[in-house]
Amino acid sequence: MKKITLFFLLIFSQISFGQAKITENEKLIATCKVWGFLKYYHPKVANGDFNWDNQLLENLPKIEKAQTKAEFSLVLENWIDDLGAIKEIAPIIPSKDVEYFDKNFDLSWINSNKLFSKKLSKKLKFIEKNRFQTNEEIGPGYNPFKNGNYFDLKYDNKNSKILWLFAYWNLVEYFFPYKYIMDQKWDITLEKALPLILDAKNDDDFYKATRKISAKLDDSHVELAVYKNNKFEASRRYFPANCKIIDNKMVVTEILADSLAQAYNLKVGDVITKIDDKTIPEFISEYRDLYAASNEPALLGKVVRKILTGNEDNVNVEFLKDGHYETKAMTWFNYHDSHRNEFKKGARKKKEKFKVLDNNIGYVDMGILKSANVPDMIEALKSTKAIVFDMRNYPQGTYDDIAKFLNAHEEKFVIYTYPDFNYPGKFYWTEGTNCGSENKDNYKGKVIVLLNEESISQSEWTAMCFQTAGNTTIIGSQTAGADGNVTELDFKLFHTRYSGIGVYYPDKRETQRIGIVPDIEVKPTIKGIQEGKDEVLDRALVFIETRI
Repeated sequence: MKKITLFFLLIFSQISFGQAKITENEKLIATCKVWGFLKYYHPKVANGDFNWDNQLLENLPKIEKAQTKAEFSLVLENWIDDLGAIKEIAPIIPSKDVEYFDKNFDLSWINSNKLFSKKLSKKLKFIEKNRFQTNEEIGPGYNPFKNGNYFDLKYDNKNSKILWLFAYWNLVEYFFPYKYIMDQKWDITLEKALPLILDAKNDDDFYKATRKISAKLDDSHVELAVYKNNKFEASRRYFPANCKIIDNKMVVTEILADSLAQAYNLKVGDVITKIDDKTIPEFISEYRDLYAASNEPALLGKVVRKILTGNEDNVNVEFLKDGHYETKAMTWFNYHDSHRNEFKKGARKKKEKFKVLDNNIGYVDMGILKSANVPDMIEALKSTKAIVFDMRNYPQGTYDDIAKFLNAHEEKFVIYTYPDFNYPGKFYWTEGTNCGSENKDNYKGKVIVLLNEESISQSEWTAMCFQTAGNTTIIGSQTAGADGNVTELDFKLFHTRYSGIGVYYPDKRETQRIGIVPDIEVKPTIKGIQEGKDEVLDRALVFIETRI
């Protein structure tokens, strides 16, 4: 009796599967995963034997016609069969020297997807076990689009938009090292992104959708630049100063064009509350879903840069001064305006690469110090009791030269995870990078590193290097939380990127999203800026003298 019941249940489940209806979104989401999987796993597809983009475009009409789960699975099964037989090479035995990082890896959908027939799941599982293998060395700077061309996409064409989404989503799915620490699961992003892409009516709609998708990477390295006539947009207008958001207000921190600032009585410390009647919190809320950032300080930095640029010449800016609100009608200027030269001149006011402060304390501006300047810097500061390395900027590749001066021994300061192209989705640990050398005459004074949200990538990486000196103190606030190299992605009329390798301390502590954690946290205040203070540097000088 039990056998008869089981038999009828099996027959019923097969009939139910064959008749079950399927929505367009369900079909496209499942197709995206299968297409991407075959792109990187199927030996012939990954080898470049097929124009895989065209294969998708040719099969989308068949997928659209499928009305049931059984019909849908059959389309995919036939597609796989048409690619030809796969040589059985399983089991693929991993090298004993490889230590895998598996937090991004998940192919469970092959067996758990309710849209797939058992036959389809079995075919996909066979491909995983007998996947594409390569001897090519894959590392930073690899070209993930070697088997695709995305310059001819038509963003007003449904299938072209689908192709772009599939290509981008699968790149992140298999080769973005930090998928596992996104706030929103990447599968959910696909579900939400699909209608955004399909509903895009024009280029602007499409670019806004892509911003929303890329923002979900939660990676400060991610940018999206739109081209016009193969150049970046050239009609931008600029506020004549740099600013920082503090307590939901925007405060002027640096004047970039003196004459323009004088024309509007603009000074460091001025507080801005509105731009064209929109408050700073409203800007933050609007841009939160459009700009990728590893953490809140990095997001606010991107929001500021967006607020301070626009396409309009005339802008109303509301200031808060002495408890009173005052709106000024300002004129902002573009790159090609004569005032733009003054912007550049103001932004590049001559700064000292290094100097000796009071009480025999050295100071180094890491944003402008170059390798050629390091010997002179060492000679000038070697007898100081402490050196402050200001990395609230982007260093110029001087880490190793300076580390040989600071360190008594060679030390490993960072290790990486690289994508494994022989098992896409998996990453593997690398040996990492050392800095310093054997040096009995190394610097014996205190080493202070200043960091903030402007410290990104090489700044964070260099700070990790300097921490190996053993007498290093980090002072400041949370960094941008995006270390390592970037993978650059060019599409038709726009460009984007993401962090390409994982960066960790030698003990495997994470840096992505966390950044470099300060030993002493100090954040600028509006009052301090108005008084002309550098509160972070001031705190460093107090620490040097008191150790507290």
